Amino acid sequence: LLQIAPHPAKRCLFIFPLDVLARMGINSRGARVDFCRKFQQNLTCLLSPIQELALKSLGNEGLFLFSSLDTNKDLYLSPEEFKPIAEKLTGSESEEEETPDPHGETLSIVAKFQPLVMETMTKSKDGFLGISHVALSGLRNWTAPAAPMSVLLARQFKAFLPPKNNLELGDPWWIIPSELNIFTGYLSNNRFYPPAPKGKEVIIHKLLSMFHPRPFVRTRFAPQGAVACIQASSSFYYSIAFRIHAEFQLNEPPNFPFWFSPGQFTGYIVLAKDSSHVRDFRLFVPNNRSLNVDMEWLYGASESSNMEVDIGYLPQMELESTGPSVPSVIHDENGNVLHSRDPSGEPIQFVFEEISWQQEIPWQEAAHRLEVAMYPFKKISYLPFTEAFERAQAEKKLVHSILLWGALDDQSCSGRTLRETVLESSPVLALLNQSFISSWSLVKELEELQSNRENEFYSKLAKLHLEKYNFPVEMIICLPNGTVIHHINANYFLDITSMKPEDVESSIFSFSTNFEDPSTATYLQFLKEGLQRAQPYLQP
Repeated sequence: LLQIAPHPAKRCLFIFPLDVLARMGINSRGARVDFCRKFQQNLTCLLSPIQELALKSLGNEGLFLFSSLDTNKDLYLSPEEFKPIAEKLTGSESEEEETPDPHGETLSIVAKFQPLVMETMTKSKDGFLGISHVALSGLRNWTAPAAPMSVLLARQFKAFLPPKNNLELGDPWWIIPSELNIFTGYLSNNRFYPPAPKGKEVIIHKLLSMFHPRPFVRTRFAPQGAVACIQASSSFYYSIAFRIHAEFQLNEPPNFPFWFSPGQFTGYIVLAKDSSHVRDFRLFVPNNRSLNVDMEWLYGASESSNMEVDIGYLPQMELESTGPSVPSVIHDENGNVLHSRDPSGEPIQFVFEEISWQQEIPWQEAAHRLEVAMYPFKKISYLPFTEAFERAQAEKKLVHSILLWGALDDQSCSGRTLRETVLESSPVLALLNQSFISSWSLVKELEELQSNRENEFYSKLAKLHLEKYNFPVEMIICLPNGTVIHHINANYFLDITSMKPEDVESSIFSFSTNFEDPSTATYLQFLKEGLQRAQPYLQP
């Protein structure tokens, strides 16, 4: 259905009974292109009169939104069905949290924050020429956490506990499920204030609000949400690793929106299995990459307004508990108060026993499990740049390399469409696993590697890559010695996979009779052409 939805984010698969195809005048063995044209021309023959009227009044996207609310599909919205929209418009959604227990344990958390290094933004190279001071005002003024310290109830962290289905160590589950994918597209850019959090969103919203007053627990782009897994387990405690994708809106009216999207929030919590006690908590934005935040800002009040995009480096955004959670009052077995919090606010002093973990997996393994849950394309390994060439040399394989502006495996990425389509498709994953060593790199990091003359071979590898790079993403196939034998730019790739098949050279497409996705077919052909070109060099 490429003619109907040329962009990958809008594609979906329809399966029609033969009698419906016949009503559309299409033979069951008819050409795919003919099917798409006739489907577009005869769509209304499948709709009832009232559905035709709804389509004419609302358009395709409007009807899709209406249908998502119309749970009983009667083409009328009852008050109950309209309730989610009413809550969004009025902001009347209530935070779902337990009634505070005056004798429950509390956890003190401190926020550590160092503002974005403005010089790391690409647009700083020309002195932010052409960018209004107002557009960046929210970013420039954000120099400290909104709440340097906060005291939360230990039981509020119950949201981090695993579901009650006996998960094994490392098995991921969703604290906040992602509601977006390649078919649903993305949420509006033209927003200032986050919706009121619900359920398990509440504690994450509270935590992120320590950094800035306007956190969006659900990002505009997939994958959204929060995922977790058990890293260690004892008789009474879990150590749970988690990963959260969230972003912040830094501007308010009358300024236009400015979105600040850290690559990810990750961390761990050590808490009692009944959530009554938290032993340790840490949440942070990784800062081991040279760039770790995506920024997007509008120059107008509509979705069609011009948007600027940049990326930069955030040295520190971190939350950490000051110690284990403690009760405010201690009672004896008869209910008498033995000890209480000092009037000055000083917590009761305790000495806690050391936890003896009965089962445990390394932090790196837990983090990888969460990464694969968020990004299925990471089912195969993507090695660091220089390590990939060393492995390729040892295994006599080609290097499949992706060179891009932002990280491929977090939300500061410029390759969203690529990772959410072809890179996670089963045929591409199988071929990459069998015949290639994969890697992805930041342009900035290869520029630094190229200028480092301590290792001439690595410098040459970086140089050969950068010579082929065009903004924003370049996919490259090369020999273990760095020689590039095939490459394709992501923009060109998306252009040709969204064109009508008859308008593209037959050598580019490889349509199959089983409705193989054109993007997958094209990327497979790109990889196979690389293997073919490399044959003379890889012969024993």
